[in-house]
Amino acid sequence: MNKKLIALDLDGTTLNDQSEISNETKSVLANLRRKGHIVSIVTGRPYRNSYYYYDELKLDTPIVNFNGAWCHIPSQLDWSHNYHKTLSKELALSMLSLKSNPEVQLIAAESQRSIYIEGEYIPYPDFFPEGIQVSKQLRPDILTEDPTSVGVFTTTRDYQPYIEQKIIEQYDGAVEVRMWGGDTPCLEVVAAGVQKALGLERIASYYGIDRKDILAFGDQENDYEMIQYAGHGVVMANGIQSLKNIADDITAVTNHEHGVANYLSRYFSL
Repeated sequence: MNKKLIALDLDGTTLNDQSEISNETKSVLANLRRKGHIVSIVTGRPYRNSYYYYDELKLDTPIVNFNGAWCHIPSQLDWSHNYHKTLSKELALSMLSLKSNPEVQLIAAESQRSIYIEGEYIPYPDFFPEGIQVSKQLRPDILTEDPTSVGVFTTTRDYQPYIEQKIIEQYDGAVEVRMWGGDTPCLEVVAAGVQKALGLERIASYYGIDRKDILAFGDQENDYEMIQYAGHGVVMANGIQSLKNIADDITAVTNHEHGVANYLSRYFSL
């Protein structure tokens, strides 16, 4: 069998419902790496709250963060295929106007190393792994860098289409809006043209992996281009129907039942 590139979304895919990587999943991924296959995380999360999963899996491969806005190898700052795409700080600050909607609980502008917030809502337990005190206020006098993304968190998923449409209308082609986050979904705003397939293509190019030898796993709207791009796009049993409609296959069981491990064990006859 040819060497494969295995691209893994985190929330709702590789992580179970407690945001953990099960021992079963760790074992299968370690086995595949020993056999020479490449495992990479491709997530909507920033690096600040995905690095511990990267370390837990003992990876040394590229990781894609912010839905494709940043592709990097953490231990190689001068990696030849690294890229980082940003939004202007003016655009990020203008999104503070969305906070006038009572359903918007938190606006978070993130750079590679910092987070700037408006609101006190904590979307999920490890959103601030070092505590909310490490965040900075999202204000013109404090935000002095161009951020990578802006996350908009609402009280319910039902309200998100309305907010998404307002963002699309206001910025008219200047941004991409993607939803991620499982049970606490986020509308993440990144630069136009940014999506997960951008990072996946860069990783495949670096390793010389043909598109047909890419396996990608996802569950939500922000995985759409990645699933479509991969030679073998797999959607979780718990994934959204629109993603299942374009998938090459669907896992037999959910993320909470070790769906990725179960599928890979059968696919590679482990």
